[in-house]
Formats: sequence, C-alpha cells, structure tokens
Amino acid sequence: MTAATHSTLFPQVPDTADAVLDGLDPEQRAVATALHGPVCVLAGAGTGKTRAITHRIAYGVRSGILQPNSILAVTFTNRAAGEMRGRLRHLGAGGVQARTFHAAALRQLQFFWPKAVGGELPRIVDRKIQLVADAAAACRIRLERGELRDVTAEIEWSKVTQTVPADYAAAAAKTGRLTPRNNAETAQIYAAYETLKRDRALIDFEDVLLLTVGILQDRHDIAEQVRSQYQHFVVDEYQDVSPLQQRLLELWLGDRDNLCVVGDASQTIYSFTGATPDHLLNFRTRHPGATVVKLVRDYRSTPQVVHLANTLLSHARGRAAEHRLELISQRDRGPEPAYTDYADEPTEAEGTARRIRALIDNGVSAGEIAILFRTNGQSEIYEQALADAGIPYQLRGAERFFERAEVRKAGHALRSAARFGDNDSLLDDAVDLPSQVRAVLSGEGWTSQPPDGSGAVRERWESLAALVRLAEDFARAKPTATLTDLVTELDERAAAQHAPTVEGVTLASLHAAKGLEWDAVFLVGLAEGMMPITYAKTDEQIEEERRLLYVGVTRARHHLSLSWALSRSPGGRPNRRPSRFLDGIRPGTSGATARNTSTGQGGIEHGTPTTPRTTTGPVRRRTARTVARCHVCGRTLTDAGEMKLMRCEDCPSDMDEGLYERLHDWRADQAQQLGQPAFCVFTDKTLVAIAEAMPEDAAQLARIPGVGMRKLNRFGTDVLTICAGGAPDAGVGGVDEDD
Repeated sequence: MTAATHSTLFPQVPDTADAVLDGLDPEQRAVATALHGPVCVLAGAGTGKTRAITHRIAYGVRSGILQPNSILAVTFTNRAAGEMRGRLRHLGAGGVQARTFHAAALRQLQFFWPKAVGGELPRIVDRKIQLVADAAAACRIRLERGELRDVTAEIEWSKVTQTVPADYAAAAAKTGRLTPRNNAETAQIYAAYETLKRDRALIDFEDVLLLTVGILQDRHDIAEQVRSQYQHFVVDEYQDVSPLQQRLLELWLGDRDNLCVVGDASQTIYSFTGATPDHLLNFRTRHPGATVVKLVRDYRSTPQVVHLANTLLSHARGRAAEHRLELISQRDRGPEPAYTDYADEPTEAEGTARRIRALIDNGVSAGEIAILFRTNGQSEIYEQALADAGIPYQLRGAERFFERAEVRKAGHALRSAARFGDNDSLLDDAVDLPSQVRAVLSGEGWTSQPPDGSGAVRERWESLAALVRLAEDFARAKPTATLTDLVTELDERAAAQHAPTVEGVTLASLHAAKGLEWDAVFLVGLAEGMMPITYAKTDEQIEEERRLLYVGVTRARHHLSLSWALSRSPGGRPNRRPSRFLDGIRPGTSGATARNTSTGQGGIEHGTPTTPRTTTGPVRRRTARTVARCHVCGRTLTDAGEMKLMRCEDCPSDMDEGLYERLHDWRADQAQQLGQPAFCVFTDKTLVAIAEAMPEDAAQLARIPGVGMRKLNRFGTDVLTICAGGAPDAGVGGVDEDD
C-alpha cells in the first residue's frame, strides 16, 4: 500500500466517506479516523502529512461527524493554506476554513473590533522598516539599511515571544541572540516604534495576533462566540508555533480538546523568528489522553537518501533529537548520494553545473533540479556557472545577485571610481585591481573580516565579499585588467542573467527550500564555517544547523549530491575541511556505519482518557510496532531472517568477527551442557545481530530480535560479558525463572 505524492490536476471527488480513506497507509488511516479528542501527528519528511490531515478533515465532513464551518485549519504560509484548501475541495470538503494564523486572526479582529473597541480597525502599516527608521531617528540613533532590517527583525521576535521593550535586553541576553545593535539601543528604538504606531493610529503584522489575543482574553462573550463557531482545530507545522501563536490557539480552544496538531521536531529551523518545538514535544504532557500517530513511511525519497537522512540525525543531540523519527523509504532503490570535494569554489560551481547538464541530457527536467546553499550570498557563483553552461535557472526566496540593492549600489560606486578614479584619494594606495575594488567597497560596508551575527548585515557583507572575490579572480585571469574592464565584465554578467523567467534549475537557500522537493538536489558549500555557519556558537545553535542540513537532504527524491571546496579561490591554500555533520556519514570517515538508536518508529499510541489538561491517570498502552526496516538502506523488511538481522541480506555487515567467534564458541559450550541443539540457545542470525550491535547493557541486548526476556534472563549476563571483552563464568547461563 502506498500513498500518492502527486495527483492529477483535476482528481475525481471520492463517491463516499469511506472512499476518502482509499489509498491511505495504516498510520495515515489512523490519523484520518481519529476525529475526537486531542491528536498529535509526528510526521517525518515525505511521509504524506498534508495528505493525512486533509483526508482526516474530509472524512469527518463526508461522514457527517464534523460540520465544515466548525473547522479551522491553520498553517504558516499562504501557499500551504492554499494547497490545503485545494485538496479539501477535491475531496468534497469545501467550506472548511484553511488559513494562516495571521489571516484567521485578522478576519476575527476586523469583525469584532467595532464591538470590542469601537470605530474602525487601525490601518496596518505598509512599510514597517520605514517606521523603524523613524523611531531610530527619534532616538537619534543612525542605522544603516542592513541594520534597519535586523532591528526590525528583533522587534518582530520580541512581539511574537511577548517581550515588551523594557524586557528586551534581558530576554535577548538570556536566549543568547546575536543582536545587530547594543541591546539597550534596540530596546529604546522598540519603545519609540510602539509610540509612533500609537500616535499614527497604525498596527503591524504582529499586532494582529496580539490584539486578537487581548480581545479574546478580556471579552469572554466574544471568546465564546468564536468558540461556538469553531469547534475543531487542525494546526500544521506545529513545531514552528511561536509562544504568541500558541496563546491564541489556547484561547480559540478554551477548555475543549478537539485539536489535531502535525509536526516534526527535526525540522525546527526557524528559532530566530521565535518558533519553538516545545509545544509539539510537550503535547502529550498537556493532553495525557491524546492519540499520537507517527508517520515514518517516506514516499518521497529513495532508501539511499533516507538512510543518509536517518544517519545524519543519529548524531544529533538535544531534546528534539530525542524525539527524532526514523524514516522508512517506500521507494525502489536509487543511486548512492555523491560526495565531492573540489579544489576551490569556482571549480565547485562549474562541476555542479556540469553534473546538472548531464542530468538534463539524460532526461531530468531542469525544473526538477535544485542547488541549495546556506546563505543567499553564495548564489552568484552558481548563477554564473549555470549561465555559462546555458542552463536556465530561477532564484527562490531571494533577489537575483545583481538585483540586490547593495550590489547595485556597489556597481555604481565602482563605475564612478573607474570614471573619476584619478581624483579619488581612496585609490591612492591601491596598487592593483583587487586592492582598488577593496578600497571602493570599503566605503560601501565591506571589511576584511565578516561581521558577527546573522541577518541583513551579514548578507550585505557576503554580497560585497562576493564582488571582491570576483575581482580577485578576474585579475588573476587577466593580469592587465583595469577597473573599467571589471565594470564592463560586471555589466555583461548582469545582462546575461536578466533573462525572462523560465522553467529552470532552482537556486535557493536551505531555509527557503523548506516544504519543497525535487528529483535531484545539490547541497553545495558544505564546509566548516558555512555548515554550520560561523556564528552558530552554542550547542542549540549547532543542532539547528544540523536540522537545516537534514531539511536539505530530505528535499531530494532520487539524486543527491553533497559537495564542498577545499579553498575559496583558485590557487588558494586547501585548508578548509568538510562540515562536521558529514563525519560518520561520508565514506572514509569514522563511524560511517553508525545507526540511529531512536525509538521513533511508526505506529499509533492511544492515550488513556482523563480529565482534560491533567497529568495523572493510568499508564497509556502502546500498540505493537508494525514495521521493521534495514538499518543500512532503510528498506522495509518482511523476511523473518532479515528482520532478525535488522538489515537486508545483501547489505554490508559491520559485524565484529572476533566477537562472533567468541559468541559461537560460548553457544557451543552452553548447548553441550544443556544437552540441546545450539539453535535453542541462540540462532546463527541472532548471534550475527548481537555481534553487529555490540550491546553495552541489558536494554540494548533486549532490543535485538531473537533475544526476548526469557533468554535475556538466562544468558544476558554471559553475552554482555563477552561483548565487553571478558570471559563468562563457567557453567550454564543464569537461572531460568521459568524452570
């Protein structure tokens, strides 16, 4: 049984409610039929989570259990909300409200404002950044354009985390945020910004949520009116919920528990916006009676891609890692992921373009190929490589390199210097083309060392640094080139990349790639300092970088390439090293066969009904696990022998041969003393599985198929002693409690 990942443009509407369930796998069907009480769906990448929750809504509506106008489904992007509405319509469940948090809140705010406050709702500010600039000016603080964007982002973070100006400095310090300005200055600008909004009768995007929360908290009559309208809630991407959105959701719910949430803690990559997976991870604590369904059957990616993704997370640390899900590919085997090191960044870009050309020549559509990188500043060199190779491309989530404001401004400065350079004192000490460019761009914000922190200031620096590198490479290729020659080269490059929008290779940052997928994905620039990014310092920040790479890996359906450059420019010292996240994954590195020891297999856990929002009650029961998968390639196992080994027969074994021989000899002695065949102690495959797993304690030994509690009690001490390198006591293994 499989779940479709693609549908026809106009699918046929199911004839009956039961027909809505056709084609769902067992776990998806469990989601679709769990229509009452709290439900938590832990859904790995590519497991059909949107399919599961839209079929749940449609099944409830079509069976008459749920009324369409009583359901509110919320997500985080207009694209996701639109897709959900489209799917529901095709399933015969039109009329269900599927909106973003902000769209749903704005609709309620517009309706209830006259009743709750009086008059018309204040106008939503058109250009928040201009208002921040005015607030900074009122504080007599000068902000560069990049700093304006970053301070604006800090204000947005403060509001979604419900932090007021007076508390900003302490909150930023407590969370270890890398802030663009002195915290006291940012708090001062934040306070002035709020005052200006009030004076000008404006509200901003975050106020929409804050004001809706305020009205629902203060006006119980309005809260009850909303709750009488919406009685069932579905929240997608629940790992991305901010504290403010969670508070709004709680007010919508009241004391009811008809809530279904869907998420994956391993895809939490937006903590800088206030998102936190804590609400997802604490769901069972807040709702002890919840049904928890884990979706781990991956319909998107090949076993090779899935194995890489699982292994990447097997090295993760922290709370999100403790709740990771092990994906199980449902697709046929595909090519192994490719790991490539290049001498320098231009060679990496050119090599990537050549491989993309080969894929296109072999029938892969350019629109089904993506190049993903950590920062937008990395895009230019790949834009140029694709343009040189005649491969169409499109940027997602960022401006084209030569259309960025800082690049355009830098181009004007270079053109002016080329024309009037003889009268420019900045160029007096510049002895060659690269030093001239560095001198000019230093006036635009370029420095020899990157700025601390992330955000617009860093992105602006990356763009200017890319121009400096381009000048260095251009001078190396053409030693006699002048500043005028470079400006001409820049103009030609810009003109070549201003082609009409076409169906082409996607260039995107890893953050912008979330929620998308392609047949072939090239993850580039995977060197230390870029992945993880240099300003990721704390353990928590490092782990978010690992999750970001995991999101990139799981975008690939069939072809996956991972690459890095040993130096920045041609002829440079090859002193870079691949990302630490690839240790134990790429061939030739220690621990390459490390397996995920998570217990996050698929399945269904039914909570014990209790009084809502209490934490006491009988121990919940768990259903038996329904799937086994190869720990090497991720394929679902059905053969009993393979299930005992927990790998395919033809997948490579990492068995300790010496340990196997010691276990084999011990088993022979035990069988002789017991007067029984050797397989009555342990079968050959169980011995192989033990020698592969090398368990360190009874819990790890018990998880090996073929051991069981009876044999664990009788032989466990001996087996663990042998695995630890010791010699067990002579005689038959420990006392059998059943004897």
